[in-house]
Amino acid sequence: MKLALSPDEVKFRDELREFYRSKIPAEIRDRVKYGRELSRDDIVTTHKILNEHGYAVPKWPVQWGGRDWTPMQRHIWEDEMQLASVPEPLTFNAQMIGPVIAQFGSEELKQRFLPPTAALDIWWCQGFSEPDAGSDLASLRTTAVRDGDSYIVNGQKIWTTLAQYADWIFCLVRTDPNAKKQAGISMLLFDVKTPGVTIRPIKLIDGHHEVNEVFFENVRVPADQLVGEENMGWTYAKFLLGNERTGITGVGRTKVKLGVAKEYAAQVKSGHGTLLEDPIFAARIAELENELLALELTLARVVSNTDDGKPNPASSVLKLRGSELQQAATELLLDIAGPDALPVHADDIASPAWAQRSGPAYLNYRKTTIYGGSSEVQRTIIASTILGL
Repeated sequence: MKLALSPDEVKFRDELREFYRSKIPAEIRDRVKYGRELSRDDIVTTHKILNEHGYAVPKWPVQWGGRDWTPMQRHIWEDEMQLASVPEPLTFNAQMIGPVIAQFGSEELKQRFLPPTAALDIWWCQGFSEPDAGSDLASLRTTAVRDGDSYIVNGQKIWTTLAQYADWIFCLVRTDPNAKKQAGISMLLFDVKTPGVTIRPIKLIDGHHEVNEVFFENVRVPADQLVGEENMGWTYAKFLLGNERTGITGVGRTKVKLGVAKEYAAQVKSGHGTLLEDPIFAARIAELENELLALELTLARVVSNTDDGKPNPASSVLKLRGSELQQAATELLLDIAGPDALPVHADDIASPAWAQRSGPAYLNYRKTTIYGGSSEVQRTIIASTILGL
């Protein structure tokens, strides 16, 4: 295959580079680059700037704000965004519920929800996983019983990311308890401030509040907020999960992390020089960069062979290696920090702020080989679909 960009693609890339670095506030991009926490306002500010210039939801249908781009242009849009340390458009809106509504929603639902979803005037969260229905999502037990012009929802969701910021939730519910697991599920949309909805924070291993439990007690949801048809929710969920896995590879994000790792390693003393000058450490960096280059080339092949958005089984290779290399990069930063990464708080100890962040970041990134399809699931897909085992 031809790996070099065409002149038009080079021009497209350069325009995006200029836009990302001139229009997105530098302080927000610095927070992303150096692993500092983003506020809700940071995410909203960036998303709205992207949307105003047509860069928030380019994968949507053109009539709803999408762009008529080639697969390679979409790849460049995403890769350059990551390389510039720009917060990506809110995934719940741009990659998840927006495409589902555009594909399966009624015209009324599209008119009502797609414009504010693209503009992040509605912040969505995802109500899928439950305490006993994570990997086996089809075992979900949250129920929705039809009552006139409404559904009455009861149950619980867990690991609901950023629900503390959300306005609305797209929720999988069981509407036919007598059907087989996948056949009795529907998708409902409702305001998280609806009476009967309770959101409780879950403190993660890195000490941050990123995910939540969400409880539903006799929550009344208007029936016209059903997506598509009743009991077809599993079809919509599979469509959504296919979009969710897009971009998990994160080549651009990992490149930035390796660059930051070199920056910090050049500040850490080792022997008569710096850690960056240590031959064993330099070899470790080189090995990661080579593995990342191999992943980048594989990604380019997958993108160039994409046919009308149809799933490519090679995406499982991208997800598997992409998540592993993201973890390797955070482990590298942790090792550079050394003892300074320990959460010690004393007046006579002054650990660099970046070193103190390296421990929580390392712990948080344990999730990358789980979400979007665990590494075990990806290996099974690779074995059966690609290798024919």
